[in-house]
Amino acid sequence: MPASRRSPHSAPTTKRAVMDSVGRRTARRAWTLVLAGLLGACATSAPSPEPTTASVAGMRPETPAAVPEIRPGLLAGYLGRNLPDSLKLLPAPPTEGSAAFRNDQAVSRASQKLRGTARYPLAGADADLAFPHAASVFSCALGVPITQQQSPYLYQLLRRTMTDAALATYGAKDHYKRIRPFVHYREGTCRPEDEAMLRGDGSYPSGHTSIGWAWALILTELAPDRADALLARGRAFGENRLVCNAHWQSDILQGRATGAGAVAALHANADFRSDMAAAAQELSKLRASGAAPDVDCKAEAAALALPIEGVL
Repeated sequence: MPASRRSPHSAPTTKRAVMDSVGRRTARRAWTLVLAGLLGACATSAPSPEPTTASVAGMRPETPAAVPEIRPGLLAGYLGRNLPDSLKLLPAPPTEGSAAFRNDQAVSRASQKLRGTARYPLAGADADLAFPHAASVFSCALGVPITQQQSPYLYQLLRRTMTDAALATYGAKDHYKRIRPFVHYREGTCRPEDEAMLRGDGSYPSGHTSIGWAWALILTELAPDRADALLARGRAFGENRLVCNAHWQSDILQGRATGAGAVAALHANADFRSDMAAAAQELSKLRASGAAPDVDCKAEAAALALPIEGVL
């Protein structure tokens, strides 16, 4: 995978950064603190900036208003307390010894055959949720770069919806505390630096998949003519968690359901709808400018062409 896929100074993944803030406490306690911080931040949001000439005239400012951070680099989402409850939304994960779990095992073992191929470093890159790196994940599928400088509303939209889609998974994660495949098989993952945190973080459903599928749905709404490419990339983003040995297939499937639920809830939020309208205008201008993706799309396509045998 080309170096442009990752920022040399990128921060740890979002969940790992949260874990660092509480030392050796469990992921459940860490994300409970995060959720409490989110609710508090939403209740006492940062003051709005002074209105500009454009905003006074009823026009949208060129850059979005500042949003409070839950943690350094992690923005508050849109939903606050109105997150979907994944514990109510999803069935229980497959139990060991069941036919469904045997299928999870078969797909897990098939996914590990991709170690040493071009898909493995792409899976490692997809595991990194830090911005600005994470904004580039859908650049090839969208056909343009996503940067804070060129599309500030879209960039912030992705950051905020990441928080909502991730937090929506923790009702089920904390309840079931499912063991991850790399722990089950006593193996490693595509990102060894995340493994200590992942051991204490429930596998079901997949938070990365919820985030990636939410992003795919949002971007498809903004660029419906790119729907096939965007949805395929969103699916691959989640399935790369299989390649990373971090999740079972059933985690991925229900991660998509959680992400879709988060997006449905987001559409009831006026701030989200306003930011979507602004992002659509940015994207239209960006595409008209002829700006090209800032990643190696041929290399990405070659990596994604390597399938996981038996995946649903």
